[in-house]
Parts: sequence; structure tokens; C-alpha cells
Amino acid sequence: MLAGRFGWTRSIGLHRLRALPQFAGGNLAEAKSKDWFGHPKGLAVLAGTEVWERFSFFGMQALLMLYMTKHLLLPENAGGVVGLGAFRQVLTGMFGPMTDLAFAAQTYGLYSGLIYATPLIGAWLGDRVLGKTRTVTLGCLLMSAGHFLMASERFFLPALLLLILGAGGVLGNMAAQVGLLYAPEDHRRTRAFGVYLIALNAGALAAPLVVGTLGERTGWHWGFGAAGIGMLIALAVYLAGRRHLPSEPPIRRGEVRAKLTRAEWRRVLALLIVMLPYILYSAAGNQAYAVMYVWGDTSVDRTVLGWEMPVTWIGIIDGLLTITGVLVLGRVWITLDRRGREPGEMAKLAIGYGCITAAYLLVALVAMLPVAPLLGWIAFYLVLDFGYAFVEPPMGSLISRDSPPAVSATMMAVLKLTGMFSYFLLGWFGRFYEPLGAPAFWAANGMVALTAMLAMIALRRPLLRVLQES
Repeated sequence: MLAGRFGWTRSIGLHRLRALPQFAGGNLAEAKSKDWFGHPKGLAVLAGTEVWERFSFFGMQALLMLYMTKHLLLPENAGGVVGLGAFRQVLTGMFGPMTDLAFAAQTYGLYSGLIYATPLIGAWLGDRVLGKTRTVTLGCLLMSAGHFLMASERFFLPALLLLILGAGGVLGNMAAQVGLLYAPEDHRRTRAFGVYLIALNAGALAAPLVVGTLGERTGWHWGFGAAGIGMLIALAVYLAGRRHLPSEPPIRRGEVRAKLTRAEWRRVLALLIVMLPYILYSAAGNQAYAVMYVWGDTSVDRTVLGWEMPVTWIGIIDGLLTITGVLVLGRVWITLDRRGREPGEMAKLAIGYGCITAAYLLVALVAMLPVAPLLGWIAFYLVLDFGYAFVEPPMGSLISRDSPPAVSATMMAVLKLTGMFSYFLLGWFGRFYEPLGAPAFWAANGMVALTAMLAMIALRRPLLRVLQES
């Protein structure tokens, strides 16, 4: 699952990090005296909070497409949804006529994309207006309210709005606090993002088991309600461990920030260019949790010893494979680093994009069979998740480390903002599933990832030259 990691990222411009101001969590000796398995205790608090935020997000991801196509958009239900007709008219005016499945895919893409747009607002509130603690608290409460409001079909759209706004408060401040736990020269930072990713995928793994099973087998609203309870647990974990997190500096409204130098602007531009292929990769990869679930529900033989596996349970397998990929590749990269042969971030990104391409070409072949076997579907996620492990750790580490200090938090928020463009593209592309058919549609997704890989290969050397400038 999408969602750096362990110490496998080659240093680029580490001398620039040592020039950063003292980290917010205190001095390095103090941090090491309060370790939690080799990391500050604050990492456990942030990871424990993020587990439940991802439980919420991936719970919605597991259910949303199925809920809309199998329940909400049925004629007997759609008429009672506040604002749904007007919302559909707006989307039709923007994108043209669409079937119910295409409308569901477009709604899924807009909802998921806006969740990655609002962290910019959340970061601004956390840095300039309310402070991080209040902003995260408000975000958790809004997300809980959104999930509970999903208990009524009537308030489907207001519920999505609350979830989008709440996610901005949480996502806009959590990852930034991870980086603030470490001094600039502390090499544990990259491994901390690895621990953080595993926590994210623990929540992503539990979501299909709890939210997905309740939604599919007991009732849609039971699943959404479970996600709401998860967000209340997230808030409790965050507030209980607040003393272990970096202290918040005074909020200085109207403070004039230092201007970037010409070299720093070049680095910002280089990092923005790195994000362009990442958008294509993410749009292709996340289709595995949108239209892919609809295809799995209708075309994959999920029978195991006479028992039919809920379609959302593929998310459990997906989460396990992601964690496995991170652990295995982490050990491989540590070994290669000792031999001086570890690939750099840009090379890892290109390899990861290639894995996503291979995964979709594989599932395109599987989709050509009269009935797609479950093992073939699982093989798709195996290749896909190893691709994620090649991409996500280097990307987060690269942006957090090589961004100019004056805009480091903003650049991390911009990295999250790429998710908005990815999901918008994903939603628009979903309309081609029915006219193309499954095999051609999955192959087309593979071509999107292939474009990202070729772009990364072409851009790698010139971007490295810019990032390695003093």
C-alpha cells in the first residue's frame, strides 16, 4: 500500500543538513536517553496515532467503490441522498456523461484527491494559527464525525466533506513531527520513516479485516462506524503521548521568512520535477484500490476450500506484502550499502515504477482468463507492493532531506499534494474501464507507470547534478 523507512537511502548533500537549526525535540544526547527500540518515544506516539488514521483511510478505500456501486447509487437509494443529483450534474458538465461505475470512480478520485490537498491548509493552521496539537485534535474529531455521519445514506456528501477537512488537519502535521524528533545529523531519521511506514501499513492491514468485513458482511454502516471509533482511538493515543513529542514553538503571525537563494530555488524546482513521474506512478498504483476492487468482486474466483473470501480482504494480503517488501528490501539495501553498491534514490524510483508496470501487465494477462484465479490476483499485489517499497522510502527521505530548510515543511506538504493530482487522474481514467474491458484497461495502467519509469530514467542525471550542488 502507498503510503521513509529503514536505513537504505544513499546520502545526497548531507553537508547541507548539518547546517540546519537545532531540531525541535531537544538535543541529540537527550533524545537518545529516551529511546524506544532505538528511537525517541515520540515516534511510537506518532506511529500509534497514524495507525488509526490509516485504518480510517484504507477502511474507506476498501468500502467506498463497493458501497457506491452496490448500494448508494441504486435507484431506490440515490434519490434520498442530499445533493447527489446536483453533484452528478456538476461532474457531468465537467467530464461528460458517465455510467454509475464511472461516476463512482470519479467521486472516489475526487474524495481521495482532496484528502491530499487539505494537508496544505492543515500545515498552515498547525504552523501559523492553532498549533499542531489543536489542529490534529480538530482533525481527528472531524474525521470521526464524518465516519459516523456515513451511517445515513442521506448525508453521504457532507460526511465526505468532514473526512476531507479532518484529514487535512491530521496529515498536515503528523509527518512533519516525525522529522522534528531527530537532529539534522541523526542517521536514524530515514529508519524512522521506515518504522512509520510499517505503522501505516499495520492500520491499512487491519482496515479490510475490520471495516471491510463489517461493511460487506454485516452492513455498510457498521464498517463506517468502526472507522469512526478508530479515529477516536487515534486522538486518545496522540493526546496521551503529547509529552513525548517535539515542543511547539510560539506562533508568530506575519513573520517574515528568509528568502531562498538562487541555488535553493534550483533545488526546489528539481524536487518538483521529481514529483511529476511520481504523480503518474501513484495514479496507476492506486487504481489497485478503486476499480480493481470492482473487478475483483465480479471477475476473480475468491473461493478457498468452499468459502468465498470477502473482496476487501485482498487489502489484508496487500498490507502484509507491503510490510514484507519494506523489510526485505531494507535488509538488501543495508547489505549493498556495506559493499558500496546501494543504488541511489533516483535509481530506486525508476525500478519501483518498472515494478508497477510489470504488475499491471501481469494482471492484464490474468484478466484474459475466463475466470481470474485468486493466486493470479495475489501475484499482482506481490509485484505491486515490492514496487511501493522501492518508491515510497526514497521519495519521502529525498524531499525531507534536500528541500531548503526555509521551505522543508512546505515541500513535504507539496509531496502530499501530488496525491490530489494522482487521484483526480485515477478517477478520470476509471471511465475507460467499461469501454476498454479489463485486460486492456489494466495494460493501459501499466503504460502510465511505464511513462513514469522512462521519465525518471531520462531526468535522473540532470536532477542529481542540481541536488548535489552546494
